[in-house]
Amino acid sequence: MLERTTKKDKPMRFRCCAGFWHALAGALMVLVGVFLWFYPFVSVLALALYLGAAMIIIGAGYITSSLESDNGWWTFVGVLDILVGIILVTNMGITAATLPVIFGIWCMAVGAAQLVTSYKFGRQNLPWGWSMALGVLGVVFGFITLEHPLVGTIAISTLMGLYLVAYGLFEIGEYFYFKKLERAFDD
Repeated sequence: MLERTTKKDKPMRFRCCAGFWHALAGALMVLVGVFLWFYPFVSVLALALYLGAAMIIIGAGYITSSLESDNGWWTFVGVLDILVGIILVTNMGITAATLPVIFGIWCMAVGAAQLVTSYKFGRQNLPWGWSMALGVLGVVFGFITLEHPLVGTIAISTLMGLYLVAYGLFEIGEYFYFKKLERAFDD
């Protein structure tokens, strides 16, 4: 714990929250992210488990949001996310082979829900352009993935790898930031 005295001689304390383990975890995340880029087929099984758990959590969030905003489409997407998440987690072997198809269908469903939501936003004089653009992108990407499942496999691995690399770099940056802050308190 670090202490610094203010003008009124009251100690001000600072405890670093990003230690060496943050930097190590960040470096490992970067390595795993790069691994996903170069070995997309090997990583699909692990991605199925991770995506399944994430989709269950996201689905619960959509359902909670739909109850607060009375949006039936969000309920639909939430239930769909939870069902797809359960399928991904409970059937790992089949999931690895069908992940691109499941992902394509999910993209189309979420894209359609975004299109409907953008229409509702427009009717309420709310910003709707980004919602519509994401909806169209989701539907188009879903069709491409269903037509060319290899594209879906590579896209999933690439996006997951990108996220892990970004997250890892953030963790490493956070470590160095807090080290610098510690040194400033030592002076």
